Amino acid sequence: MERIKIGILGAAGYTGGELIRVLLNHPQAEIVFANSESNAGNPVSGVHEGLVGETDLKFTDQMPFDQVDVVFFCFGHGKSEAFLKEHTIPANVKIIDLAQDFRIAGTHDYIYGLPETHRDTISKAQHLANPGCFATCIQLAMLPALKAGIISGDIHVNGITGSTGAGQKPGATTHFSWRNDNCSVYKTFTHQHLLEINQTVQELAPGYDGRVLFIPQRGCFARGIFVTAYAKCDKSLEEVQQIYADYYKDAAFTHFVTKSPDLKQVVNTNKAVVYVEKYEDQLLMISCIDNLLKGAVGQAVQNMNIMFGIDETAGLRLKASAF
Repeated sequence: MERIKIGILGAAGYTGGELIRVLLNHPQAEIVFANSESNAGNPVSGVHEGLVGETDLKFTDQMPFDQVDVVFFCFGHGKSEAFLKEHTIPANVKIIDLAQDFRIAGTHDYIYGLPETHRDTISKAQHLANPGCFATCIQLAMLPALKAGIISGDIHVNGITGSTGAGQKPGATTHFSWRNDNCSVYKTFTHQHLLEINQTVQELAPGYDGRVLFIPQRGCFARGIFVTAYAKCDKSLEEVQQIYADYYKDAAFTHFVTKSPDLKQVVNTNKAVVYVEKYEDQLLMISCIDNLLKGAVGQAVQNMNIMFGIDETAGLRLKASAF
């Protein structure tokens, strides 16, 4: 079994550590290097302490791109584009960028990596922009309805995310004494993921004239995103359920259910769970994911699997926390 040789840039952050955790248990992956200039020479398990006993890998300040098949960018937003202006990665090396730098279509050749909409183009991609965490969860709630043209008008969205969504660097809104037993909103109606969400809306429903009105919320838990969205819909619940079931019947990780879900069904997995209800002429769409997995690293590895033509679920058969 030929292994996929992997390099990781920005390996000391939350997504870097989670990526290493997943790849260590991937049957066809080999981590060649985990780059972190500030931690060069130190054991990976010294920073990502959950990996104690799992690996002897050490961080390096080197970037031997000639030794890898794919490199993951686990940088903060804006740093991927800047990095590529200063460094050359061989044309044969695939790139999977977890930042937002290339998610919006433009003059670049990066493919937007949402498997539930772009699987065929992902399979041919050399460079891939991994979707944002909120963007993934919100889009999965709405994709079947948009594709079938059964909703209209403004789409109202509420989403609550865990503290890991803010990254590893401590801040006022991630400090335990503030975040615990607390809830707040931020970036109301202006969240950066709206750009890629609206891009997909126009792809699936060209000319859709409703707005996506999004209120993000900070939750007092570490992992996960729970989204509720609603819009006008004239179809019966039974018709909508059939549309959703048909849309996701072949999806590797997105599951349509007929019982209202909860966050623990997906935490620590690459799964998304999607549910719908009808209230008079309003369609309620619910979805939940783990923000670090289906919302970031898990989806990135899923995309890697597709790009290399191997089992889409390889390395991602993870059990939910559940309790």
